[in-house]
Amino acid sequence: MTNQKGDQKTLISQFHLGRRVTSMAILPAVLDAAGSTRLTIEAALSMGLANSPMHGARIRVHSGNLITAKPLGIIEGVDYNHTGEVRKVDCLSIAQQLAYGNIVLISPIGYSPTGEIFNLCYEAVASEVAVAIQADKLIYLTEQEGVLDAASSVIREICPQAIDAALWARNEPIKKPLAAACSACQQGVERAHLIGFNVVGALPQELFTRDGVGTMLSLEAYEVMRYATIDDVAGIIELIRPLEQQGILVRRSRERLEQEVQQFTVIVRDGAIVAAAALFPDKASGYGELACFVVSEQYRSQKKGDILLSQIEQRARGLGLNHLFVLTTRTAHWFIEHGFKETPVERLPVERQNRYNFQRKSKVFLKAL
Repeated sequence: MTNQKGDQKTLISQFHLGRRVTSMAILPAVLDAAGSTRLTIEAALSMGLANSPMHGARIRVHSGNLITAKPLGIIEGVDYNHTGEVRKVDCLSIAQQLAYGNIVLISPIGYSPTGEIFNLCYEAVASEVAVAIQADKLIYLTEQEGVLDAASSVIREICPQAIDAALWARNEPIKKPLAAACSACQQGVERAHLIGFNVVGALPQELFTRDGVGTMLSLEAYEVMRYATIDDVAGIIELIRPLEQQGILVRRSRERLEQEVQQFTVIVRDGAIVAAAALFPDKASGYGELACFVVSEQYRSQKKGDILLSQIEQRARGLGLNHLFVLTTRTAHWFIEHGFKETPVERLPVERQNRYNFQRKSKVFLKAL
């Protein structure tokens, strides 16, 4: 940092348990850093040059003493001095500014009722604010692209309770934002995201694509598999229509789907149906028909079909069925790879033989359960 005469001087920070000890000597440097960063952000949001995306935007930014803080105190004999933690968030003021259409810019600086200033952990500030204002979403920009698994691949979604010691150790560089994101989810924030600030276009990709580019944390599963309901009919139609138009599936009317919807199992990802299949049991023969088996093209490489087939087989066993059959014109190899064997039409239950369409010439595949 520089002093009032413009001379350079070096300050050495002490850290304890991963937190900076903010002494009186360090505090001015902390305030300089927070203040200059805030002013830089405000300047960027104030741009309005003609022929630029910001032309005429007139974005208003509000900041101030929105965080009441308290001292962290003395831990293991170390006095943290002006390092503090969040005591209270001024939710009313934040809500008022948001209602006016303003952007609220909050620094990792807090103030005490006695007029003291405290240096706060920015990850904790973001988490506490998100919880206090009941935010739907909390986003951290981190030095990693997201939470990494053992193969150093980004984990797209995870529940806080699924994070074990090994995962914490692998993700040491983002341990603080990851812990803060977990805390926010456990206190009511629906989703928290960790995305890499070095990834070009990371934020819009994370927000506006179903799979994103970083890691999303949520207490509830982002993707669920369940029995379909009448409300899923429109989603099933949207999923199967392209295959019906190609002649791969037999066309089903909306009325027919509404009557049969309880036979369907669906995989729902972020509110959209990405896979579906129906099971029609014939308990007298012990056979079940696997029908309308569809996985969205975008997810076929992610083994959604394997997962869905396993669930259908489990459902069939629960109904006391001992064989599962499917009629197909285009996906014979996939079913063979999953344990089905080609069989003559005559092996089917009589009622299903009577409905066999000889013009389609579908092949019949059978699997013992």
